[in-house]
Amino acid sequence: MGASSDTDQRVIAILAAQALHDPAGLTRRTSIESLGIDSMGLAEILFAIEEEFDIAVPFNANTPEAGAIDLSTVGTVCDAVRRLVDGHPA
Repeated sequence: MGASSDTDQRVIAILAAQALHDPAGLTRRTSIESLGIDSMGLAEILFAIEEEFDIAVPFNANTPEAGAIDLSTVGTVCDAVRRLVDGHPA
């Protein structure tokens, strides 16, 4: 299992816990919106990701559409976290 798979699994576990879903039921194409995660839940997810990976996520809850991170699907969140962990901009 590669580093990206480990990162993806850790991100999926965070998303699933917040959405009260089984991680096995989430795919890269699962939309964050379909998980029923509200803005407060999204903030909690971002804090959990920052803590889990010791990174800073460039996101402003007041203007989420202007954020430098794509939070539309499980896959885009995984990809953004992987880039941040690797030291590249989201």
